[in-house]
Amino acid sequence: MTTDPSSPAAAPAVPPAAPPSLALGTLRLASPFGWLARGWRDLWAAWPQSLFFGACFWAMAVVLRLVFRGSPEWTMTMVSGCFLVGPFLAMGLYDISRRRGAGLPQDLAASLTCWDRHLPSMGMLVLVLMVLELLWGRASLVVFAVFFYTGMPTTAGVLQAVFNPHNWQFVAVYALVGGIFAALVYSTCAVSIPMIMDRGLDAITAGLRSFQLVLSRPGVMLLWGLLIVALTLAALALPWAAGVLVVVPWLGHATWHGYRQVMPPAADAALA
Repeated sequence: MTTDPSSPAAAPAVPPAAPPSLALGTLRLASPFGWLARGWRDLWAAWPQSLFFGACFWAMAVVLRLVFRGSPEWTMTMVSGCFLVGPFLAMGLYDISRRRGAGLPQDLAASLTCWDRHLPSMGMLVLVLMVLELLWGRASLVVFAVFFYTGMPTTAGVLQAVFNPHNWQFVAVYALVGGIFAALVYSTCAVSIPMIMDRGLDAITAGLRSFQLVLSRPGVMLLWGLLIVALTLAALALPWAAGVLVVVPWLGHATWHGYRQVMPPAADAALA
C-alpha cells in the first residue's frame, strides 16, 4: 500500500522557527555614543511626532513630582501607572525610528497604536515590570523600617536622611537594594520592547534575549545604562523637568538603534 505524497500525512514536518540571534560581535564600548548620535538625527527628522511623545512623558514626570511633594503616600501608585503606560509610549518612539530607517512616511496615529498587534506579549512584559516594581516598593519599606524603627520619615525627612552623612549605612543599603531591582528591570527591557514590536516575539523570549545581551556585553550595556541615568537626571533637574520633553524621545530613538545594531534587518532570514 502506498501513501499519496500530496496527503497531509506525507507532508514533511516544518521545523520550528529558530530564535533570533544577537549580533554581539558588532558592539564596541563606543557604540552607545553612536546610538545617541543616530537617535538625535531621528529626533529632529521627525520632531513633531517625537516631541508629542516627549510631552506625554513630561506630563507623567510633572504629575509624579507634584504627587511626591503633596501626597507621598500616593507616589507608588503613580509610579505603577507610569510602568503601565511608559512601555506602550516607548513603542511609539521605536516605530518612528523604524519608519525613518525603512524610508516610510511618519504616521503619528500608527505610532500610537503600533502596540495593538503585540498586546499579549506587551501585557506579559508589563506584568513582570509591575511585579518587580511592587517588590521594590515592599523592599524599600523594609529598609526604611530597619533604619527608622521609631517611625517613617516625612517627605522632608527622607531628603534629610539621604543627605545626612551619619546615615551612610541606610544610604548604602537602600542604594544596593534599589540597584538590584534597577538592574533586573534594565536587563529585562534593554532591547525586549523593540524586539517584541519588530519581531513579534513573546515576552519571555524577548526578555531572555535582552538578558543575554546585558550579560554578554556588560561593559557596553553598563555604559549605556549610565548614560540613560545621567541624561534623565539632567533632564529632571531643569525647572519643571522640562528636559524630559527632548531627552526621553532622544533616548527612545537611540534605544531603537542599539537594538538594530545587535539585531539588524538582515537577520530576519533566521526567523523564516
